[in-house]
Amino acid sequence: MSSRRRCGRPVPEPRSAGPEAAPTLATLHGAAFPPAEAWGAEALRLMLEMPGAFALHSPGKGFILVRAAADEAEVLTLAVLPAARRQGVGRALLDAALGVAEAAGARQMFLEVSTANPAARALYAAAGFVEVGRRRRYYPDGSDALVLSRRLCGS
Repeated sequence: MSSRRRCGRPVPEPRSAGPEAAPTLATLHGAAFPPAEAWGAEALRLMLEMPGAFALHSPGKGFILVRAAADEAEVLTLAVLPAARRQGVGRALLDAALGVAEAAGARQMFLEVSTANPAARALYAAAGFVEVGRRRRYYPDGSDALVLSRRLCGS
């Protein structure tokens, strides 16, 4: 497996994960998010079975779940274990997902992020995402969701 360096540390390239990986991904999601926001294996399996859906997995560190439809793609979730944060894992997953979505024909990527999550907001800003909307009191803790978007390279 190839890897790239981030802050002097190698970051393994993410691997593709299908519906059979749902239990593993659910464990990661549960460790990365508060219990009220964690997604179970069945929900993840159903999402991975949707047309255009794909997951990329960095074993033992995190994963990203995306759905591409027509010329748009949406990050459904990006989960990185607390112990793996600030090591380039989230950025590696996001960069890989941008490439897969573009290869699938997407010209624009969307996502939602909590106003209460400054680390994720900084990651997305550094990756070129900009705010295009807001969903009031969207998350279980009452925080707003910022709707972010980024044009893909082939646009």
